[in-house]
Amino acid sequence: MQIILMGAPGAGKGTQAAFLVERYKIPQISTGDMFRAAVKNGTALGLEAKTYMASGKLVPDTVTIGIVRERLAEGDCKAGFILDGFPRTVEQADALNKILDEQGKKISCVLNISVPSEYLIERAVGRRVCKSCGATYHVKFNPPKVANTCDNCGSDLYQRTDDTASTMQNRLAAYESSTRPLIDYYKKMGVYSEIDGRQTIAKVTEDLINVLTSVKD
Repeated sequence: MQIILMGAPGAGKGTQAAFLVERYKIPQISTGDMFRAAVKNGTALGLEAKTYMASGKLVPDTVTIGIVRERLAEGDCKAGFILDGFPRTVEQADALNKILDEQGKKISCVLNISVPSEYLIERAVGRRVCKSCGATYHVKFNPPKVANTCDNCGSDLYQRTDDTASTMQNRLAAYESSTRPLIDYYKKMGVYSEIDGRQTIAKVTEDLINVLTSVKD
């Protein structure tokens, strides 16, 4: 099963990906993971990507797509995969279709965990993190028993510098502008499904599995 998982920052994509990996026994693959593995393994494309990353430049599509091709040809992807963070453009989506066609595969399903921007901003702004153990809380949805104090170790909680309304608005605007063409692209392919990410974690998982159960791979 070849799955593309989409979701704005804070939508709960990482949590759901972990459930899907466990259930379907297929790897979750992010662009960052692919780059790091290619660099670590010293592949030609990995070394080329490293030169761009080291200078703070975007890795060009030709290199990115080559690394994706190499990764999807590995043995653990034989039964499928969950792609996270790729494709990011329609051009990359076209390239992915060609890669899968070469392997005799196709995209099974594109799952988008959709959450309204105002809800995501509220999630981010109310998030608090323990300075010592890293436990995460929320002032409204998951407050500590004692204000600003970690339940686990008693250390102080703090708000991360990027958990502000203005930062989240910018991140969400960028995400929306980049993913809208992809949503339209995969809707036309007939493989797109949208899940309401405002529900409980368990209900989102249930809805994702219901969609995947109906997929004809």
